Amino acid sequence: MAGSMKDRILAHLDGHRELFGRLDELAGDLEAVAARIAEILADGGRVYLAGNGGSAADAQHIAAEMEGRYLVDRPARAVHTLGANSSTLTSIGNDDGFDRIYARQVEGFLTSTDLLILISTSGKSPNLTAAAEAARGKGVPVVGLLGKGGGPLLPLCDLILLVPSDHTPWIQEAHIALGHLLCELVDSRLEGL
Repeated sequence: MAGSMKDRILAHLDGHRELFGRLDELAGDLEAVAARIAEILADGGRVYLAGNGGSAADAQHIAAEMEGRYLVDRPARAVHTLGANSSTLTSIGNDDGFDRIYARQVEGFLTSTDLLILISTSGKSPNLTAAAEAARGKGVPVVGLLGKGGGPLLPLCDLILLVPSDHTPWIQEAHIALGHLLCELVDSRLEGL
């Protein structure tokens, strides 16, 4: 194994710091996404999130912070994660195929008053592109929390937070930081904090 463990740790943290130093480029996009989320929720709409693997966990994490509580006590919000119900996920996957697991839920739950946030480090997941296409067909705005240039999902998104990296772990670290910022900004807009 080349290099010491300490060298690996320091190299990872250096890369992380370098990427996070460039996230200020996303400030305007972040503000636009937070404003759209706040507008949807204030008008009685719902926000849905989805992703695969670690991005599915990030979707659940961000939804939990937005629905329940982030830093301050405030009313609950209508924010949900698609795919959190394993029975639904496996039945759709079994009957319609894995590429349809989110599109089917978009077709059943979302209306034009809602918002869909898709989280992907690469933007290449067929099930997320199918979900975006289903959302667009219903007039539902789509937000992409993406990396690696955005992939095929990029042009299907109305608003985009594109992390400028090709390194999956750093993209995931940035996604959760951006998710926390969205929680804070939405709370600020809706609660006047």
